[in-house]
Amino acid sequence: MKKSEGRIFTTHTGSLPRPDGLVELLGAVSRGEPVDQSALDRLADESTLDVIRKQALAGVDVINSGEQSRVSFSTYVTQRMAGFGGSWTRRGLRDQNEFPSIARPRVVQLMRDMPQCTGPLEYRRADLAERELDGLVNGVKETGADHRDLFMSAASPGIIALTLGNAHYASHEEYVMALAEEMRKEYEIITARGVVLQLDCPDLAMERHVAYQDDPIEVFQEVVALHIRAINHAIRNIPREQVRLHVCWGNAEGPHHYDVPLEDILPIVYEANVGALVMEMANPRHAHEYKVYRRFPLPEHMLLVAGVIDTKTNYVEHPEVVADRLRLAVDAVGGDPSRVMAGTDCGFDTSAGSNRVDRDIVWLKLATMREGADLASGSYSW
Repeated sequence: MKKSEGRIFTTHTGSLPRPDGLVELLGAVSRGEPVDQSALDRLADESTLDVIRKQALAGVDVINSGEQSRVSFSTYVTQRMAGFGGSWTRRGLRDQNEFPSIARPRVVQLMRDMPQCTGPLEYRRADLAERELDGLVNGVKETGADHRDLFMSAASPGIIALTLGNAHYASHEEYVMALAEEMRKEYEIITARGVVLQLDCPDLAMERHVAYQDDPIEVFQEVVALHIRAINHAIRNIPREQVRLHVCWGNAEGPHHYDVPLEDILPIVYEANVGALVMEMANPRHAHEYKVYRRFPLPEHMLLVAGVIDTKTNYVEHPEVVADRLRLAVDAVGGDPSRVMAGTDCGFDTSAGSNRVDRDIVWLKLATMREGADLASGSYSW
């Protein structure tokens, strides 16, 4: 992936708002209902072109397809991989369990109706991954969108394992390693096209207050270490500079007072054989944790995509706020602005229709990120 050069580059975390018609069709897909596939493909293609144009207009340097054709950032794999069926009830977030009035009914229902692994896993629909990549690569050419790099997100083995329950493999380790081997095929399809792979890994932080909310921190740290080993297995054939890894505490508005501190997981995350970390830094529960990078310095081969935009509120961050956050991030990694990009804390529409930010305000937020990055860039000699 390209380092910031001449100015701090901007990017985001993956999902972008989808139009209502597309949300409706993807909802039917997630429920296992029949859909008009030609209509779904047409709407997804049109929406992909639209978000490519809008990213360029907002001044985003490293762009993607906005995940327009996916039902969600993780469960999309059930359309590409055999071995899933039925349903199971996933545990709720610990803070929402304590304050149930803040839970969004649609999200709660989604967690109750998750598919699970019921048989041997096999990645069969490489054509869907190729089609999604075609939409991005060809869409950039068709729109003439100015950009510095392209990325495509993909669910990590760990988040799939904890989102889609295991009713087949003998252990969690066996399940997550089987997922790693099968998802390897998708990861290699993405990178073979010269596109940066972003691994979405909320399991490395969020699952502390979901699946492992009752366990000692040491148990969760062991799981994080296992999931990092699974990632390294899955990307073993890919140069690390072509992979970036996203860690988050969940894209839900709430107290987040049970979130695992960054210092408890960062040294383990550094074991991932990747070229960049995409980290939350605007989330008010974690905005102070830029200091952790001073205690645990970012490895020399890694870049930091600093979350400077919150994806859970309709506040539009002031460019000076964005600039200040970026300066803190640059300072935290040793003062070299070329090792930092501006990004968002999470996706804006992680499951189709789940967006918390108004669709039009999303583009204001991305535009102000560009303004703030330009302000911060002026603080350095390039």
